[in-house]
Order: sequence, then structure tokens, then C-alpha cells
Amino acid sequence: MEPIPLPSHIHYELLLQLLERQTMFAVSQKPQQREQVHQLIITLRKAYSQQKHLEENCERNRLDVEYRWSLNNLEAPATIEKTAKPQDPKT
Repeated sequence: MEPIPLPSHIHYELLLQLLERQTMFAVSQKPQQREQVHQLIITLRKAYSQQKHLEENCERNRLDVEYRWSLNNLEAPATIEKTAKPQDPKT
């Protein structure tokens, strides 16, 4: 069975840092937008927590998990080999 693809934890951390450090500061004087950003932060924290629970469940059930950094991780090398591999003039 193939590993279960999940977002890398860094994706959550990056988004949370951006929202908490920059976005929240930018809307600090705008109560309605500040509340929306706050709710978005809560939602991301919940999503991260739910993913951790899923990972724990997979571990208990001996299911492999593969953290992905992008949607193109598995396809990029094959595509590069097919289209960008230069011919070696020595062969």
C-alpha cells in the first residue's frame, strides 16, 4: 500500500506565522477584519491538530505517511527526465 500523502507541517507553521505576525498587525485597527483573521488562525490550528490526530491514527494502524511539499513532488523528476535530459554527444 502506498503512503498516505499529507501536507508537510511547515505549511501550517508558515501560514500561522504570516497571519499572526503580519496580517494581524495590518488589520489591528480594523475590528471586523481582525476578527476574521483571528477565526482563520483558529481554523488553521484546528486543521493542524486534526492532521496530527490522523497521523497518530495511521501510526497506530501501521500505515505509512508521506509528507508533501507540493503537488508536483512525484511528477517533476519524471517530467524533467523526459523533456530536459540533454543528449550526451560521447555516447
